[in-house]
Amino acid sequence: MTLPFMLMLWLVMIATSLLSGIFGMAGGLVLVGVLLLVLPLPAAMALHAVTQIASNAWRAAFLLGHVRWRIVGLYSLGCLVALGLWSLVLFVPPKPLALIALGLSPFLLRLLPAGAKADPERPSHALGSGMASMSLMLLTGVAGPLLDAFFLGGRLDRHGIVATKAVCQVQGHALKLLYFGGLIGAAEALDPVLAGGAVLASLLGTLAARPLLAALTEQQYRRWAGRLVAGIAAFYLAQGGWLLVFP
Repeated sequence: MTLPFMLMLWLVMIATSLLSGIFGMAGGLVLVGVLLLVLPLPAAMALHAVTQIASNAWRAAFLLGHVRWRIVGLYSLGCLVALGLWSLVLFVPPKPLALIALGLSPFLLRLLPAGAKADPERPSHALGSGMASMSLMLLTGVAGPLLDAFFLGGRLDRHGIVATKAVCQVQGHALKLLYFGGLIGAAEALDPVLAGGAVLASLLGTLAARPLLAALTEQQYRRWAGRLVAGIAAFYLAQGGWLLVFP
């Protein structure tokens, strides 16, 4: 892998980590789309996992006092159940299917009846979100729009959303790395220099995002986060459809 190619990927990682550092979402969605375009799916998933573990770990460390650990525990239990079930089949989807599933996820969540709207503070919802998000993560590389819509559906403030979702994402992407890097066998395809640079890029983006997150009001945060989720999901839905028609 050439140095210019790695530099390009590191710049993308800084930008996506900055985006996630502000909104707690969307950066991973953008990054996985780039990686799926330039790398084989298993290798893209493994590198994306390394980057997202680092990015979310830095974010969680800076906002540790805002983490809602009860939500994290129930979400993690749901992830472990889903990982156990998917490990029985070791399914790796084709790229068009992965992108279409990624794009559809937030829109499907919006179709739920009013009484079943996602609320991260309800135990059954946190557990179910863990199972659904881990399944989507193994299919597409990110839990992205589904998990974003889940956290925006509750009453947590912006710091609580960013911090709690970051801890959930650390363990979710760690399990994804185990799945693709260990069970699927993609770890050997990872360039250690590229992976090390990804960790540093994630830190730089996270540090740059901190003053921007502090400057946002709650209304601004929710308005722009919702638009980001819908816009990026629609883009991946279109991209997946394009690859399906023109492989």
